Amino acid sequence: MPPIDAALAGGILFFAYFVRGIAGFGSGLIAVPLLALFLPLTQAVPTVMLLDLAASIWLGRTERKQVQWAEVRTLIGPTLVGLLLGTTLLVSAPQTPILAMLGVYIVLAGLRNLFMDMENQPHISRGWSIPTGLIGGAISGLFGTGGPPYVIYITRRLRDKARIRATLSAIFMLDGGARFLVGLFAGLLAHATLWWSLLAGLPILVLGMYLGGHVHLRLANQTLLRLIGVLLVGAGCAVLLKAARG
Repeated sequence: MPPIDAALAGGILFFAYFVRGIAGFGSGLIAVPLLALFLPLTQAVPTVMLLDLAASIWLGRTERKQVQWAEVRTLIGPTLVGLLLGTTLLVSAPQTPILAMLGVYIVLAGLRNLFMDMENQPHISRGWSIPTGLIGGAISGLFGTGGPPYVIYITRRLRDKARIRATLSAIFMLDGGARFLVGLFAGLLAHATLWWSLLAGLPILVLGMYLGGHVHLRLANQTLLRLIGVLLVGAGCAVLLKAARG
């Protein structure tokens, strides 16, 4: 990778995991679409997948007492089915339409953050875990950014912020572990470049997560979600532009 691209990738990863350290989610949504501007999805998605798994383990080590495991268990089965579908599409489908789909998905996720009140959503039944797991797993396998469906579901099931953050971290850890196994069997993790990227990205992840964790208590959650929304809309539009150019 040219030095300029490497520096740009490092900056993207730092910001993505700084946000993850603050909010407990959002790293994949930020990192994948921006990295996709100059890296193939088959490299960007597995790299962020491995880094997200490491980030989830980082957060999970201190928050496991707050995890609502009943919510996590209902999502496991549908998520695995969705992961298999999404990974199959990533390996076999043409990249241009996938990029277009990714762009639309990221823009919609950003608009949702900008115009919806995340903290006052109505309670939903546990039956919604099935479509949530299917959609979240498919998007995770295809784009490595399946967070929004899980965030929508959990924030409508739980009210305590500490439990929401911890439960989301547990979901992303299990989702990342499953994606790791699926990616391994699909051949997405066989390239030496990927593992070198992981080694280079881990110190950036640690620094971003550490600094983000210190900001966590000082920043209002709604303000953070609005900021992420603006960034996502911009990133999604940039990916759509790249897809349009072929």
